[in-house]
Formats: sequence, C-alpha cells, structure tokens
Amino acid sequence: MMQRHYTFILMAVLTLLFPLRGVGRELSMTLDEAITMARVKSVDAAVALAELRSAYWEWRTYRADLMPEVTFKATAPSYSNQYTPYMNEQGEYSFVRNNYLDAQGQIAVTQNLLLTGGKLSLTSSLDFMRMYGEGGGNKFMSIPVALTLSQPIFGVNTLKWQSRIEPVRYAEAKAAFISASEDVALMAVEYFFTLLLSRENLAVAEQNLKNAEKLYNVAVEKRRMGRISENDLLQMELNLLDARSTLTECASTQRSNMFRMRTFLDIEDEDVEIIPVVPSRVPEVEINFSHALESALANNKFAKNLRRRQLEADYEVAKAKGDLRQINLFAQVGYTGTDSQISDAYRRLRGNQVVELGMSIPLLDWGKRRGRVKVAESNRQVTESRLRSEEMNFNQNLFVLIERFGNQQEQLRIASRSYDIALKRYDTNVETFMIGMISTLDLNDSQSRKDESMRQYVNELYRYWSYWYQIRSLTLYDYEHHTGINADIEKLVKM
Repeated sequence: MMQRHYTFILMAVLTLLFPLRGVGRELSMTLDEAITMARVKSVDAAVALAELRSAYWEWRTYRADLMPEVTFKATAPSYSNQYTPYMNEQGEYSFVRNNYLDAQGQIAVTQNLLLTGGKLSLTSSLDFMRMYGEGGGNKFMSIPVALTLSQPIFGVNTLKWQSRIEPVRYAEAKAAFISASEDVALMAVEYFFTLLLSRENLAVAEQNLKNAEKLYNVAVEKRRMGRISENDLLQMELNLLDARSTLTECASTQRSNMFRMRTFLDIEDEDVEIIPVVPSRVPEVEINFSHALESALANNKFAKNLRRRQLEADYEVAKAKGDLRQINLFAQVGYTGTDSQISDAYRRLRGNQVVELGMSIPLLDWGKRRGRVKVAESNRQVTESRLRSEEMNFNQNLFVLIERFGNQQEQLRIASRSYDIALKRYDTNVETFMIGMISTLDLNDSQSRKDESMRQYVNELYRYWSYWYQIRSLTLYDYEHHTGINADIEKLVKM
C-alpha cells in the first residue's frame, strides 16, 4: 500500500527515471510524480528521516538498558615504589617504603531490574601483587563469584517510568515521520499548483496578446473605414499595451516559481523546465468525522504527544515524592581466596559478604522537598489543562477541515463548469467583435471572466489536494484505498 513510497525500489526508479525524462530541457510531471519525488529527494524529507533515525537510536539505547551488560575491567600493570605513612600498634606513625607491582582483572554481568529499579551484578575477579625487596613475593586474591544487589528503597523507579514513557516517545517519533512525509506531499502540492497557475497565466497572457494584436489590427482597419470611433481604437491599443505588460510580468513570475520548484525537488540542472500536468482526476470520497477522529487519535503523533507529556508530568511528581527520603540497600555475597600460588587462591575459599543500608531523611529542610512536590503537582495540573485545550482545538480543526473538504468537491465541479462556459463565451465574443456586433467593453468583460474562471479552477484544484493531504497528515489514513499509512521504519533507518 502506502509503503511503496519508502522502498529502495522506488528510489532506484526515481534516480533513473527522472533524469531520462529531463533530457531535452523539458520534464513533464504529474502531481503524483512531484509528490513521489519530493518524498525522497526534498530537503524536508531528508530532515524528517534524520529525526526518525535519531529517535530510533534513542529507542535502541533504552532497549539496551533492559538487557544484561557484560563488562571487563583490568589494570595491567600498576607499579609503585614510594614511601607511605604507616601506624604501628602503639599508634606511632612512620614512613615505610612500598615497592610492588599490582595487576587486576574483573569481568561482570550487570542487569537492571525493571520491577524494583535496582541493579544486580554477577562478578568474578583476580588480583595479583608482587612485592619487591626483603621478604617480597607473589600474592594472589581471587573472587570466583560474587553476587551484588544495589537497590533504592522508597525512591522513584526510574527504569519503570522509562518503560512507560519511551515506547510512547518512539511511537510518537514514527507517527511524526509519517506525518512529515504527508506534509512534504502537501508542500509539493503547493509548489506544483503555484507553478501550474503561473504557467497557465503565462499561456493565457500569450494568447491574450495574440488576440489583442489581431483585434487591434482589425480595429485600425475599421477606423480607417469609419466603422468605429477613435475612442474604441484607443481602447484597443490600451488593451494591446496591457497584454504586453501582463505577459512580461507573468513570464517573470513563472521563472521564479520554476526555480523554487527545482530547488524543492533538488533538481540541480537549471536547464530543466518542469511542465506540470493539470490533474485530470480527483478521488471522490466521503470522509466521516467520527472515523477520521478515531484514526487521528490512534495514529497521529498528536495523540501520542499528549500521552507522553501526561506520563512525564506524572513522573516528575513521583520523582519529587521519592526525593522526600532516600534509603539505599547494598548487599554482596560470594567467596574469596588468597595465596601465593594462583591455583591455591581458588581452592582455599572463604565467605565474602557485605550488607549496607544507607539512608538520608531530612529532619528540617523548611519545607523545601515538600515544596518541590507541590510544584510538580501544580505543573501536572497545568499540563493536564493544556492537554485538554489542545485536544479540543485538534478535534475542532479536524472537523472544520473535513467539512471544507466535503464542500470542496462541489466547488471544484462548479469551477470546472464555469471555466467551460466562460471559455465558450469568450470565443463567441471574439468572433462577434470581428463582425462588429459587440463593443470592446463586452469583449473585455468576457476575457476577464474567462481568465478569472481559469484561475479559479486551478485554485479550487489546489484547495482540494491541499485539504486531501492535510487530512491524510492528521489521520495517517488513506481514504482512497481504505488503509492506514505506514512505513518500513527498520528499513528506512538503516538506509
């Protein structure tokens, strides 16, 4: 379905297809082709993809925190030859010389505990020391296995809160990318129809100039024969001058819009002239507001953004409450052995246990910590109020957009029929003026109506497609094919 916009095959086709069609300085382009090309080659599409990759690796980092981590630490070697203070049994200090070589190695497997927020480690280490000088020798100390638990008591379980927030954050990033892709399509619609309208205006200006020249020559002949007044001849000359001025302005506008379109689509060849093709078909669908709202709340980044911000506000409250008191448990059990031989250091093992319970409870802090809790709770209330307001505005904007889209289909039909009528009327009036049956005022009026009807039809087309992609961006639903808009995220981030 919509995943075709994000596949490698599409990129290859675009890379090969468009340069070939651009040969000869002209590139005929439909609206669908412009949108497809913009999704892949535009700067906005590249920015959206970069943001997705950043969010993806943040998600991968979070997932890695839930997995066991294996680390190896070593000091090999550490040599010391210096005097250090020493206190004997009588409490007298002296300086003794230490001359030794030390080497240490440790391998550890560490697992964060999602349920409790603590950390559990399984380690194995070996220390070696060689003393130099009189009475020196080798010493080994082994810890074949040691199990260590570090656990906060009563504090906030940060890992558990992250397990709630991070999946929502990543889902929001994926929805944001797909919405950004639809926003790129919306921008392509704007550039496409701006260029199309400027080309249509230019074509109309060229045709009007030809007609004005022809009519002026006829008017000169009629004036010579005395069939029209001097005032009518002067009016025809003014029409000719206006037509030339309009053509110059339209040509300049068309070149500017052409440059903007090429830049947006990242077409570096300045000799390529894009020729937009007027869309001959529009999808005639009826969009139900209830279904659109349901799709938007299920798929759109906005709904996930609301959920994430609510969770973050709740987390700040929990963290502030957890800081009221701090109690940490540290426990280690295992075995250790020492000897001058490495093999004996692993045979003669003894128990090795450490239990430590540390706490920090404020007895008098003048309400500082409870004040932080109140601030966090107040901030959460403010966030909740803002979220309700944003949700109401989102629902309202979606409703208005769907209503406008529904009306736009009828507006487009009216504009198409109006243009056909205005064009036929103008052609008839030109022929009628040639035989002297109508005045220049009637001819000018029919020309203005014809030109305005053409512009109105193109503008109505633009509004239709603009509403169409705005709705797609908000709901992430393709109403033409009746399916959700998705993307192969894994493939995209590894491109």
